[in-house]
Amino acid sequence: MAFVSEEEKTEDYLFKIVLVGDSAVGKSNLLARFARDEFYPNSKSTIGVEFQTQKMDINGKEIKAQIWDTAGQERFRAVTSAYYRGAVGALLVYDISRRQTFDSIGRWLNELHITILVGNKTDLKDAREVPTAEGKALAEAQGLFFMETSALDSSNVAAAFQTVVKEIYNILSRKVMITQEFKNKDAAALGEGKTVVLQGEGNNKEALDEEPKKFGCCSS
Repeated sequence: MAFVSEEEKTEDYLFKIVLVGDSAVGKSNLLARFARDEFYPNSKSTIGVEFQTQKMDINGKEIKAQIWDTAGQERFRAVTSAYYRGAVGALLVYDISRRQTFDSIGRWLNELHITILVGNKTDLKDAREVPTAEGKALAEAQGLFFMETSALDSSNVAAAFQTVVKEIYNILSRKVMITQEFKNKDAAALGEGKTVVLQGEGNNKEALDEEPKKFGCCSS
């Protein structure tokens, strides 16, 4: 049985988020900068997966983001893909100074639902191979948020993660509101003696509990 401390019980929502993208695009340093305000110039490639947690406040609700950093190497994909389960948001990262990391975006889009496309290492402006406009155009075509960042100088790092968390929270809030509206309509219909048709689970897969405490989970 897992034991949870009083501090861990305080959050209103727990979101599992994953960082994906080719090897050496800077995923680990983005997470280190966001979670601990640290940067490792000699950072080694991630083996398997690692994760950090970060709390933030959105509209008076405390959100605990559990962010998983996954290995980008092909040989680890069978392992890391298992950790996508339960994720409710994802940052797809490429290196603006390495065209091949941008060209491989398509295969990542086929693996899981992406929330935001992130062009990292803007500090390497003299070595840029992927124009900002090209990254933005791809994101718009795929219906994604887009941002360019630098883990080295912190540019837009916090904003990128916050964008993902806010989008997840907004989606959840809309689903809760829709569910509440249906419940109110059904209650009113019952009060007036009208027939209420209950839909089967197959038609209600997106419905959420009225007051959900967790959104997303992590693999044990």
